[in-house]
Amino acid sequence: MNEKYRRIPMPVRYAINTVLLVGLLFAGNAIMSSGLTSRAQNSVILQVGIYVILAVSLNIATGYLGQLPLGHAGFMAVGAYAGAIFWKGPGAAMPDGLSLVLGLLFAGAAAAITGVVIGIPALRLKGDYLAIITLGFGEIIRVCIINLPDLTGGTPGLMSIPKYSTFPVVYITMVLSCLLIHMMMKSRHGRAILSIRENEIAAEACGIHVTYYKVLAFAVSAFFAGVAGALYAGYQGLLVPGSFNFMASINILVMVVLGGMGSMIGSLFAAAVLTALPLALQAFNTYRMVVYSVLLIVVMIFKPSGLFGQYDFSFTGLLEKLLNLRTVLAKRRAEKAGDA
Repeated sequence: MNEKYRRIPMPVRYAINTVLLVGLLFAGNAIMSSGLTSRAQNSVILQVGIYVILAVSLNIATGYLGQLPLGHAGFMAVGAYAGAIFWKGPGAAMPDGLSLVLGLLFAGAAAAITGVVIGIPALRLKGDYLAIITLGFGEIIRVCIINLPDLTGGTPGLMSIPKYSTFPVVYITMVLSCLLIHMMMKSRHGRAILSIRENEIAAEACGIHVTYYKVLAFAVSAFFAGVAGALYAGYQGLLVPGSFNFMASINILVMVVLGGMGSMIGSLFAAAVLTALPLALQAFNTYRMVVYSVLLIVVMIFKPSGLFGQYDFSFTGLLEKLLNLRTVLAKRRAEKAGDA
């Protein structure tokens, strides 16, 4: 007897995902507030949330658009300083909640505008040339920060930044960022961006405005990098230009490549692992970076497409498969019997 494949209705899917995400929020906040985790572990958890946003945002330009920008830390820096300056200036006279939200939006907008300004000339290039020019722009941003001491604090840094980046703030911002990026990539704009990655000439022949969608992807990527930068400023309470150098961009790129270019769950997983790994390897302090590097090399040799490739995990999709496990197994047995 053939059983019908049962699908979970979309409203039920949304309800399950909402309950799960809210449950994780309360559980994480309770664990961190109860003292079960050390100060160092709490710090790593907050950094994981910030780097997840950075990795997922860079994945728009690399995994989904198929380009290779190396200046993501520059957009993070613009957002970090924009958010910090807002919170220390106009935001200081506002209620904390309003100041936090407006500061994050202002930081994202500043980074997005910078992304458009850089993206229009830079995205005319491809491959190594794009990587070099975006690397140059990233360094220009850092040098500008150093040479504007009245605004940014210069080399000593910008101090006394309000510490808004608590676990609930970072977690909610991370979830909203991933959700908005997921929704964009499932829309017609996301499909246009993916078509450019697959074949730019064919996409243009089909009537897709290639330049527009390239700049759009670059700007959205920069926007969320700016939001992550503002969270970083609110977490540290102090900003120094050296935090946004070339290696910061490389670290974010490694997270995307390791997780799988084009996989959101891959970026999330790799960001969490690579942020927490240095703390986990503290027992091997002398050889910590060697072990870290060897692990990356091994993964890239045996899994060059990244840990997840282009796969995106769905919790409700997994529940649906478990719900229909009997049907799927029966179908496979019938297929094997037919082949025999």
